[in-house]
Amino acid sequence: MSKRRPPLWFIFSITIAGVLAGTLLSPNIPDILAEFDQPESMAGRLVASAAFPGIFIAPIVGIAADRIGRRKVLLPCLVLFGLAGIASAFAPTFNWLLASRVIQGIGGAGLINLVVVMISDHWTGSERTALIGQNSAILTIGLALVPSFSGVLAQATSWRWALAFSGLALPVAAIGYKVLPAVEDRSDRTLGDQLRVTMVALRQPVIVAVMLSTFLLFVVIFGVFLTVLPVHLEQEFGLGPAARGLVLSTPAIGSTIAAFNLRRARSRFSIRTILVGSGLLISVSALLVGLAPTVLMVVMASIIYGLGEGLNIPGLQDVMASSAPADQRASVMASFVMSIRIGQTVGPIAAAALFAATSTTTAMMVGAVLFTVVTAGYQFGPIDEERIERAAIAGSQDH
Repeated sequence: MSKRRPPLWFIFSITIAGVLAGTLLSPNIPDILAEFDQPESMAGRLVASAAFPGIFIAPIVGIAADRIGRRKVLLPCLVLFGLAGIASAFAPTFNWLLASRVIQGIGGAGLINLVVVMISDHWTGSERTALIGQNSAILTIGLALVPSFSGVLAQATSWRWALAFSGLALPVAAIGYKVLPAVEDRSDRTLGDQLRVTMVALRQPVIVAVMLSTFLLFVVIFGVFLTVLPVHLEQEFGLGPAARGLVLSTPAIGSTIAAFNLRRARSRFSIRTILVGSGLLISVSALLVGLAPTVLMVVMASIIYGLGEGLNIPGLQDVMASSAPADQRASVMASFVMSIRIGQTVGPIAAAALFAATSTTTAMMVGAVLFTVVTAGYQFGPIDEERIERAAIAGSQDH
């Protein structure tokens, strides 16, 4: 890859754009369903519609980015994401909205993936760990603060104005056209050879374990915290969109502190310890949210959740990026994103079906149990600290 480093502020702006499809929607789910006269069980389909395409598109994006360069893949993704987001704001029917979000999901399938790839292309060692942590902090800030902005804007105007802000991906694409190098190194392998070596990399036990953990993590995030929690806040506490958005924003407090301190945590604790500790925080927070008798307790539990998420996501990203050969990094990281998209698709649909059949509290409890199982996997799974460090050194030499 080119030695010219893209500006960090541009890289982080892609991360913010990449989370808009879900975060702008989340606090407005009850109002959108009401406007289109849809049952609550459709909340899962609404959230999952933008995540589902990534299951199939993310691997294609990763392979293309390794073959023809990051810029030629990233910019069209941003443009499609922004245009489809604007289209969703003008949706005259619920099916139109779903279709627009599916198209938006196609554009967004490679955004988060390519951010981590570009960081790993241009930074190595502890510096890369720090930047992945910072990027994760930006991601979790976006996951937490954008719903607040969206809820306030929707309450002042309508949910349509809130969804229209996905169009911010368009100026990000214009900036990328200026700041990213027009000429990049390309893979000289045939497509068949590239697929074969990528499959070898993906069969590493640690990568398989990370992909499974990532899937279950995002089942909990998108099922419990982005689909069930907004409905729970309305049903149990009678909160409107602005208040729901503010509550959904509180994880930013914990996640920002955690993610910005990832490098410091890695210098003191093993990656296994970090993943186990952060997994326990996520499990406990889901349990507390479901049992909370007051909004204040929900807020406190959400901050605990933010601490766990702020360590867990970048920890998994760092392990994945460190284990991927430099010339296969986008393809391997695309599989990481595919795991995310499967979780983002399955989580909302399963959670919505569960709380429709039982209650939002029950759905929260199931989420807590599920992530306790994931945490046990961190403790007893195939994480080899020495192997990860050797892979990181090899990646630095390849770079």
